[in-house]
Amino acid sequence: MDDASRDTLSKVPEVTLGFWIIKILATTLGETGGDTVSMTMDLGYLIGTAIFLSILLILVVAQIKAKEFRPFLYWSTIVASTTVGTTLADFADRSLGIGYLGGSSILFAGLMAVLAIWYWSQGSISVDTVNTPRVEAFYWTAITVSQTLGTALGDWVADAGLGYLGGALLFGTGLAVLTAAYFWTNVSRVLLFWAAFILTRPLGATVGDFLDKPLDQGGLDLSRPIATALLGALIVALVLILPQRPGNHPQAQEAAS
Repeated sequence: MDDASRDTLSKVPEVTLGFWIIKILATTLGETGGDTVSMTMDLGYLIGTAIFLSILLILVVAQIKAKEFRPFLYWSTIVASTTVGTTLADFADRSLGIGYLGGSSILFAGLMAVLAIWYWSQGSISVDTVNTPRVEAFYWTAITVSQTLGTALGDWVADAGLGYLGGALLFGTGLAVLTAAYFWTNVSRVLLFWAAFILTRPLGATVGDFLDKPLDQGGLDLSRPIATALLGALIVALVLILPQRPGNHPQAQEAAS
């Protein structure tokens, strides 16, 4: 298969600076949106998870059935996975009483298991290979588990004493280190991609909590529905403005290194 055919069949966007900006905004929206349904609307974590998981499954099926990359479908699916991650992590950590350490440990093990099975089955976990239904199923499973893990990590760090801004600074620093490793080391690009993908979620979680939590808890006490709507509008604008195309992913760079 030539490069043009590979790009045509690719169902995920090119990994650029714009990709990471929209991803961080999507994870922030996932936090405010999840909290809107479970807390502001008082539906609880379990019902919120059921609602968002149903939406996610519908979108994943649509994404798999799509014949080509569709930006709004892709990013809608990402947002759905972040909201599921928010309510599911909160349900496990709080309603089930597993706690942040227990929840994060279980989710990390689950993510490693998904990636290991994906690698064993396909020989690669690079997003450059996301162009068949089987690989797409692995991709969206890994993304959803990573979003849930990131939520638990963000809440854990914030509640451990760093607060929301401190947590955001910590995870932002982690992303800066990964960026430096990308430009100045030969560390696996696939590894760096997944590490960055995971870290963007707790960054979004802490920023989202900072926006909507009460003042006495270290937040700005902004309206969750309004914050969610504004973030959604900004994401839509960026998807329209920034180039959205399937492109070369870490695997191509890995093969060249």
